[in-house]
Amino acid sequence: MTTPALLDGITPQQVDTPRYRANVLERPAADPASPAATVVFVHGNVSSALFYQPTMLALPADVRALAIDLRGFGDSETRPVDATRGLRDFADDVRAVLDALGLDAVHLVGWSMGGGVVLQVALDAPERILSLTLEAPVSPYGFGGTHGADGIRNDADGAGTGGGGANPDFVARLEAGDTTDEAQTSPRTVYRTAYVAKPETQAAHEDLWVVSMLTTKTGLDNYPGDAVGSENWPGFAAGGRGVLNTMAPQHLDLSGIVDLAVKPRILWIHGDKDAIVSDASFFDLNHLGALGVIPGWPGEDVAPAQPMVTQTRAVLDRYAAAGGEYREVALPEAGHAPHLDEAAAFDRELAAHLGV
Repeated sequence: MTTPALLDGITPQQVDTPRYRANVLERPAADPASPAATVVFVHGNVSSALFYQPTMLALPADVRALAIDLRGFGDSETRPVDATRGLRDFADDVRAVLDALGLDAVHLVGWSMGGGVVLQVALDAPERILSLTLEAPVSPYGFGGTHGADGIRNDADGAGTGGGGANPDFVARLEAGDTTDEAQTSPRTVYRTAYVAKPETQAAHEDLWVVSMLTTKTGLDNYPGDAVGSENWPGFAAGGRGVLNTMAPQHLDLSGIVDLAVKPRILWIHGDKDAIVSDASFFDLNHLGALGVIPGWPGEDVAPAQPMVTQTRAVLDRYAAAGGEYREVALPEAGHAPHLDEAAAFDRELAAHLGV
């Protein structure tokens, strides 16, 4: 592949923190000494800060834009992920980077898993946040294994969630650096079919997005993590190590944002054609069981699919009822990456939310 990793106008830096050595991309403000705002982007799973470069470049010139590679992604240091803390390892890393850069309060943007990370930052340090933007975020109740608007757990052990749910061939292809489109499980094919709804509009940068995905560090302590056996369908449950287990329902519950004393403004922006985070996710094993893709599904009463978007809306409605403010933007032609599929609309909505 010949696409350069960094677009013109983006510069990288290595930031040493007490927790990990972070790679941070920057699009500086026109006046670096006096930016109108500082926006920090946090990427999602199986990706890196590279994905946010066009969005950073599209921001008004007086805005400073930063994008952080989480541990085990991009060019950041690979450190173990303690999934029993939910997304706190990642959230604490983000706060450590802000500390190292001397940033007190910033605008935070989180995509997919990164949406959960920035919500965790809000729970732990709301004073660090001027506003939140949640792009196609993971449900406040995690990924899989819950039902209903209030995120009721299907099983105590989080059956069917976490590291055991990753496709082993996809993991192997990540580890091997596979750049082909020869299989449904190749990173390039997964990008085309799951990340975006309109891959043809991203042809110029497709190699770059694949490069970003391939920076994902694999293993039990990183992606996807470990698994344990379960008496419940489909026979495994989330372990305590690695990336996917951070979002298992027994480890993650972000609904506490409703009770924050100080509530930052929230923009929730998502695509109606999202294949990953939706009320009928093709990455939710219970939904795949209902479709007959995975055999032996015990039925809706035992293993219902997770209504991810409904759960997010319910929590944010409670957030608003408790004195917070949020705005939902659903983009009808966007998939899991609205900032790519509907870039102009996303950039416009983000700038308006930031007030710049």
